[in-house]
Amino acid sequence: MVRVTRGGLLAGCVLACGWLAAGAAAAAAAAAGAAEPVSLRDLTKITRFSSLEFSPDGRFLVAVESKADLAQDHFVNELVLVDVARHATRALTWNRLHADQPHFSPDGGALGFIALDAEKTPQVFSMPLNGGDALQITHAKDGVDQYAWSPDGHSIAFAAADAAPERKGEAAFDTAFEVRNDDFTLREAPRPSHVWIVSAAGGVAKRLTSGSWSLPTSLPPGSPSSPLQFTPDGKYLLFVKQISPSTGDQLYTQIEKLEVASGKYAPLTSETTLVGYPVVSPDGAHVAYWRARDGKPYQFQDVLLAGTPGGPGRDVTAALDKNVFLTRWMPDGRTLLVGGNIDTTVGFWLQPLAGAARRLDLGDVVPVNGYWIEAAVGPAGQIAFVGQTPSDPDEIYVMPAAGSAPAAITDANAALAAKKLARAERVVWDGPMGRKLDGVLTYPLGYQAGQPYPLVLVVHGGPNSSSRLRFSLFDQVLAGHGWLVFEPNYRGSDNQDNAFYASIYRDAGQGPGEDVMSGVAYLQGKGLVDASRMAVTGWSYGGFMTVWLEGHYNVWKAAVAGAAVTDWLDMYNLGDANVLIGPQQFGGSPYVGDGMAEYRRESPDASLGKIRAPTLVMSNTGDFRVPMTESFGLYRALKDNGVETQFIAYPMGGHFPSDPVKQMDVYQRWTDWVAAHLK
Repeated sequence: MVRVTRGGLLAGCVLACGWLAAGAAAAAAAAAGAAEPVSLRDLTKITRFSSLEFSPDGRFLVAVESKADLAQDHFVNELVLVDVARHATRALTWNRLHADQPHFSPDGGALGFIALDAEKTPQVFSMPLNGGDALQITHAKDGVDQYAWSPDGHSIAFAAADAAPERKGEAAFDTAFEVRNDDFTLREAPRPSHVWIVSAAGGVAKRLTSGSWSLPTSLPPGSPSSPLQFTPDGKYLLFVKQISPSTGDQLYTQIEKLEVASGKYAPLTSETTLVGYPVVSPDGAHVAYWRARDGKPYQFQDVLLAGTPGGPGRDVTAALDKNVFLTRWMPDGRTLLVGGNIDTTVGFWLQPLAGAARRLDLGDVVPVNGYWIEAAVGPAGQIAFVGQTPSDPDEIYVMPAAGSAPAAITDANAALAAKKLARAERVVWDGPMGRKLDGVLTYPLGYQAGQPYPLVLVVHGGPNSSSRLRFSLFDQVLAGHGWLVFEPNYRGSDNQDNAFYASIYRDAGQGPGEDVMSGVAYLQGKGLVDASRMAVTGWSYGGFMTVWLEGHYNVWKAAVAGAAVTDWLDMYNLGDANVLIGPQQFGGSPYVGDGMAEYRRESPDASLGKIRAPTLVMSNTGDFRVPMTESFGLYRALKDNGVETQFIAYPMGGHFPSDPVKQMDVYQRWTDWVAAHLK
């Protein structure tokens, strides 16, 4: 029997009343905070948006709005509806806490979303937009990963992990499991995720796929999993098949085309490595999808195009030469909206199915790109995205047409944008290898030309990401202490071409280190830096670069190394990418041929004994991406060599603290450590 979940939703007049117009409260909030500098406490006041989607008629946008709740120490996700023309917003859910993945039904009469049920398990719900309670559609034992409406609106396909086997009596204590290409934090074998379908009115779900293989699942930080896609006629579903649910097997994927009526499926193309994110054209003729260039994991992510009947894919963005993190079809079905990092911003391009891409002018607005660009295309070619400027946090922007300027239709963060902010700008210099390099420089609050200032280097992670000229509250906090804040883009960053991106293959530290130090030398040559007071800091690959730079350049007064890679062998053996590290970075296994010497050569642990800078070490105890063992090794090396150090552990899983209280603690300790040593 279908269970109806009541409460927690605003029933009635969803599309007509109770709207909060943009600007109604902004002026008072802005005036109240105009003279105040930012503080770390403001981290918890930022409203963030994600999961944008236009209504079928293009009049509205739905989005996930995320805010911090300090009393419960978590981020609350609720759904909001934005009237595009009126720039007015209203809440759709209340006290759902973790609402996500909103999708309009094809006729626009209902909104699907994922939220927790009474057992705290994520399930698909459907909410009528003309008033009424939300109906729980799915009842998957261990929850739903993702879903998609059928084109006629009668069915919902969803992905869910296979249920754990029930064990009773003595068998309940037999919890041993086989480890494969998995990370060291696992406490049970990963279970495959498969495709099911259910009536949009709820009921008994029908399984469509099964086997030891799995749909990909995503561990944060990273892109969401490849979404399920119906063809426009509703006869077929496209999904991505990974050879196993083990995260180390994410290299081996294939796009499958499933006939809904029969459950039979076959590969769309012959490619079996690093493919994903298929999206079907409006006319159903083509499928655009992502693939690492030439199937090599150390190269750019390109967009390929295949016919829906199947066959070889054709690379349509090779000439664009950008690492693509957005693929949306324009209504004409002949053009794709694609996006990726470029210089110190994020670019949008219109990519025809054949020919050169055309870049769109976004002004100083930077689309948010955290492994995934939050953007949507409307039925008339409108483009919506979550964006920032150097002085404004997240807001939703809309371009009425592809050639028009973006305009903000929300002002959720007006009070923060009105605070006293330090100036930030893009800087460009001549780097090694004859390349022009760039980065972001934030000046100290109250900067006076001609005076040298302490420098805090904040190295971005990834490494396949980039530093962007956008609103950064943490940079503003650091600048408020009277420090220059420098975020360089080093080789391996994805803001230039594929050659730059791929140049750290078998050169994880030395080349990027030279790039970073060339930027520091450039700033010193400008007379901006007090060279006797410099700190190097970073998290993840930024932590790796921090430790590498400490061990090779004895110029630092302080360092902060968060989730720092110090030993690539540990990454290969214990991290969630594990065996993928081989082809991605080193060309093979450390246990084959001379692989061990290669891993040792590129690991910072060979030079840990040379570090002299006081170093703060931080890590989550359950970090699956960069195992905590790396931080233990760094801490022990520093202690044994008499270097001032402190090791702070956060008792939780994940690669970075996910709750607001611990996030504030990370940044507070980071700031305090630097402050104590740059006096």
